[in-house]
Amino acid sequence: MSGLSGARTCPGLGEASDLKFPLGAKFREPLTEARFQQLFGDAEQESELLSEPRWSGLCRQWRRRPGACSGPGAWRLLLARLPPLRWLPQYRWRAWLLGDAVAGVTVGIVHVPQGMAFALLTSVPPVFGLYTSFFPVLIYTLLGTGRHLSTGTFAVLSLMTGSAVERLVPEPLGGNLSGIEREQLDAQRVGAAAALAFGSGALMLGMFALQLGVLSTFLSEPVVKALTSGAALHVLVSQLPSLLGLPLPRQIGCFALFKTLAAVLTALPRSSPAELTISALSLALLVPVKELNVRFRDKLPTPIPGEIVMVLLASVLCFTSSLDTRYNVQIVGLLPGGFPQPHLPNLAELPRILADSLPIALVAFAVSASLASIYADKYSYTIDSNQELLAHGVSNLISSLFSCFPNSATLATTSLLVDAGGNTQLAGLFSCIVVLSVLLWLGPFFYYLPKAVLACINISSMRQMFFQMQELPQLWRISRMDFAVWMVTWVAVVILSVDLGLAVGVVFSMMTVVCRTQRVQCLALGLAEGTELYRPLRESQKLLKVPGLCILSYPAPLYFGTRGQFRRTLEWHLGLGEGGKESPKTDGPPDAVAEPVRVVVLDCSGLTFADAAGAREVVQLASRCRDAGIHLLLAQCNAPVLGTLTQAGLLNRVTPEQLFVSVQDAAAHALERLETTGPKTCTVWV
Repeated sequence: MSGLSGARTCPGLGEASDLKFPLGAKFREPLTEARFQQLFGDAEQESELLSEPRWSGLCRQWRRRPGACSGPGAWRLLLARLPPLRWLPQYRWRAWLLGDAVAGVTVGIVHVPQGMAFALLTSVPPVFGLYTSFFPVLIYTLLGTGRHLSTGTFAVLSLMTGSAVERLVPEPLGGNLSGIEREQLDAQRVGAAAALAFGSGALMLGMFALQLGVLSTFLSEPVVKALTSGAALHVLVSQLPSLLGLPLPRQIGCFALFKTLAAVLTALPRSSPAELTISALSLALLVPVKELNVRFRDKLPTPIPGEIVMVLLASVLCFTSSLDTRYNVQIVGLLPGGFPQPHLPNLAELPRILADSLPIALVAFAVSASLASIYADKYSYTIDSNQELLAHGVSNLISSLFSCFPNSATLATTSLLVDAGGNTQLAGLFSCIVVLSVLLWLGPFFYYLPKAVLACINISSMRQMFFQMQELPQLWRISRMDFAVWMVTWVAVVILSVDLGLAVGVVFSMMTVVCRTQRVQCLALGLAEGTELYRPLRESQKLLKVPGLCILSYPAPLYFGTRGQFRRTLEWHLGLGEGGKESPKTDGPPDAVAEPVRVVVLDCSGLTFADAAGAREVVQLASRCRDAGIHLLLAQCNAPVLGTLTQAGLLNRVTPEQLFVSVQDAAAHALERLETTGPKTCTVWV
């Protein structure tokens, strides 16, 4: 039935027990906040908390901290900071050891070619990728809380670090460098990359000291996925010169992707047929192997190590055919055995690299925390975001002393670790053993490895990031706003750069949250007949609305950005215009006559917080309602909001008897107040 088909009257306010108590029995009197504290809380303590300045309470807690130190407290702190002390005594040696060993060895085999490939992406010699695949993995095993997380070189961080390194240590314009000049340039670039790792690690440790693990929530899932997908496109384009054998300088800054494409197209006639053939054959092997590993992951006992097979085949082919001398194919060359001497990066460079270290630290932590959370939810355990900050901060800081570049958790190797049967952080030790064997003994076997193969490994490792775009149709159906965040971030990353795209994505994501709080509509509530439930009047035309009574719900935080919307909305509902009292808004049919509001109930259950500007707006509303003869009642204010309103002077405008614990109590009190003005009738629209 549509439209206004009829109206019927309900009992007057003098007989309105079914409105206040729809079940026909009076269970209790309406409860104010003060009365509730007397019955169920400590009213004296509550009043002291409301009147006490917040800084004094913080100082009292700070004074209490030194006395809380004890032996058990120190042991709990040690358990929190060294997770192996918790999980190692509970380790199931018979059930988990074989899975961790197989998974660790599998991931270690993949770390070797990927580490060397991502080192070229970072613009440093390949051996430093092996260092970055060893030290961070070892440190995270001791400090990390993600049982299924694999750390090491990550393509997105390598791309960001490489862009910064190329800007800080540019290659001379001539490009024809002698062997000594090339070594000096590589040494300077290694120092710059290590300084970036040191800076990002120091920033993460500072965030840990301030307990800022919650910052990972500001990088939403659409932002992270769009960032990695856009960065994957950058990686693909940046590897084209290596695939084609073109000695082109690396493009950095905004529009670098398009500059690289233009340079490649211009120099395409000068491409090397030998390296082009090697690249085509490598991709022809790597891509199908990746697909087989994904499609038959449940049937394969362990994933096929396509990267290491390709590395061995290409090295043997290049050695037997002398491709490096006959066709000038670029090869990896000698990998120094052992470890570099530890030394501090050039601290004088820290002010220059701080602007680059911050986005690197944020991306490293955000990707690692999100990956750890995904697998923690899947396997029913918890992670500590602040401990993850400590683990990755120490990992980057200490590994920078050994000339490593920035590192984090990686998408591909983490998925590989889980598929291979990894159970705990112990798998990282087996991965380190594999990389260590290459650094100590097996390095010379990679002398003839063509760099074009490493470029193909970089491209094939981006598969998972590219396939994230398949989620866009589902994201469009679930949330158009998240879809917009994804697209804006991806376009910004592709057109501008990875770090600028990250900034654009975060800012746009936060703007969508702010805009959604400012578009919230204040809802007028009505009573569902025969219940104590108050629902928005727009949901049904069968809700009871008492003339003279207005029940409003504002489901949004009240702060400086929403105070104007809050004021205009309540003026509209209550008829408080600039020129005096106006007719209030009616939620009934168009021909319904609106009676002036005499009592208004403001449901504050949706007010999650209020700042000083919002609190003053409520105080001004109370003053305007009092001047207009409207009795204002506040219902269901949470303690922080009530404390802010009290500090702003609300109790100078209203009495404690006007603060209620629920909408039902406030409405019952409002009906009692309206009874004193004489019986009225309410209308039910059907």
